[in-house]
Amino acid sequence: MATMNVSLPEEMKSWAEAQTEHGRYGNVSDYVRDLIRRDRERAASIAEFQSLINEGLESGISPLTMDDVWQQAMALAESTKPA
Repeated sequence: MATMNVSLPEEMKSWAEAQTEHGRYGNVSDYVRDLIRRDRERAASIAEFQSLINEGLESGISPLTMDDVWQQAMALAESTKPA
């Protein structure tokens, strides 16, 4: 595993160390790895959402009215509802 040195303001250093004192993380490195893991997941979610937005924008304007869309959504929800 590679080593990395990070400079933090005292307040952030204290916060990171406190996270290990509560037993959730074995040490500050575990805490930092968890933060990076969650940030990567967050970035992937944002990228996926942006892709869906782009797909919607590129699909053009729908001929359906908002009432049409609502009725289709309600019909789909009803058809997939567990019995």
